[in-house]
Amino acid sequence: MTPPQIPSFWEAARVWARIGLLSFGGPAGQIALMHKVLVEERGWIGERRFLHALNYCMLLPGPEAQQLATYVGWLMHRTAGGLLAGLLFVIPGALVMLGLSIAYVLLGATPLAAALFLGVKSAVLAIVVEAVLRVGRRALKTRTAVLIALAAFLALYALRVPFPLVILAAGLFGWFAPSQMAPPAGGQDAPDVPDLVDAALAAGRGGHLAPSRGRALRVLAVWLPIWLGPLVAIFLLTGETSVWTRLAGFFSTMGVVTFGGAYAVLSYVAQAAVEAFGWLKPGEMADGLGLAETTPGPLILVLQFVGFLAAYRQPGALDPLAAGALGALLTTWVTFAPCFLWIFLGAPYVEALRGHRAAAAALAAITAAVVGVIANLALWFGLHLLFGQVVRLGGWGPDVPVLASFDWRPALLAAAAALAMLRFKAGLTPTLIACALGGLALGQI
Repeated sequence: MTPPQIPSFWEAARVWARIGLLSFGGPAGQIALMHKVLVEERGWIGERRFLHALNYCMLLPGPEAQQLATYVGWLMHRTAGGLLAGLLFVIPGALVMLGLSIAYVLLGATPLAAALFLGVKSAVLAIVVEAVLRVGRRALKTRTAVLIALAAFLALYALRVPFPLVILAAGLFGWFAPSQMAPPAGGQDAPDVPDLVDAALAAGRGGHLAPSRGRALRVLAVWLPIWLGPLVAIFLLTGETSVWTRLAGFFSTMGVVTFGGAYAVLSYVAQAAVEAFGWLKPGEMADGLGLAETTPGPLILVLQFVGFLAAYRQPGALDPLAAGALGALLTTWVTFAPCFLWIFLGAPYVEALRGHRAAAAALAAITAAVVGVIANLALWFGLHLLFGQVVRLGGWGPDVPVLASFDWRPALLAAAAALAMLRFKAGLTPTLIACALGGLALGQI
């Protein structure tokens, strides 16, 4: 089959902007959206290469979906492409989050926005379920892979095992038992459809995929100052105890320990923001998460809400809204700058591992575990969308819904979205728009 035409930089920019504007639903919805657009619709990247990149991003601290976008953008158009994809994945949501944060301090709750995004999130639930089924069919080729996916799901949902341990255990199993991850005799996968990177390699344009010590040192020399330089400058200009230094220092630390995405660190951030720093009032972290769930982009943008309120309430000589905007910008900067460092530094080495038997088996096991991870995220998202109350069984076990709090409106919209996309092959954008309008209509009931 003829490789797909390599898109121009600006054509890719339009697609990344579309993904950034439609990336609702947390990491599960965002990964599903990228798979649908990049693999299914555009054919820019093959299934196996997409999963290979996703496996690496799952191992990193920070938002895996944004890092996956950066990785794919880097594959396509080198560093500039990675910057383009990563920034367009974040900027729309960051702007919306800033607007909602301003509305939060000035106006309080916004019922109209809540009704609008009720419909959007209902459509995202259908997209996520479709992605779990589609990726599962293609990634779970062996009984061992199915068992790994099931074990990962149960460990995360029922036992609440920390996310990094689940991924680490899967990778170690694959590394030390590579034969267990091999397809059965006569069951080898069909060759992957030639993708954009294959086409670039054939045209002699894949030199950036090769790792080298010199390149790694250049990446460190550029991205460490980009990430940590503002922190040093703020410390020197405002002092150790200023809200700006504390924001930059605290969230820079979060940038290297936030394995598992937003959910894994929200309780810690909420406790520190309320009790240690006094930036938020009790309960406001939940409000921020609600706002983040109604915006496109990574859920970790809830940290931007924290930065906004912290600076808004301690503005110094600045106007409170201007201080809040600067606090939001600073928090966003130190949260996402390290994401680019991890990708630009590590991606060439990850690409080089594609032919390594033990590494390939480890990543195949992580791929299987990722199916369980996405299924767990989908269940979490669905429970909190369809039920007004969700409680933790026994105080430590899995989340279970309070059946009396069932909301039929998102259930109806999600079912309609699934029917439209799966049965009638409706496009993604029309489905999202129709569900948003449906949410506005049903939100009045």
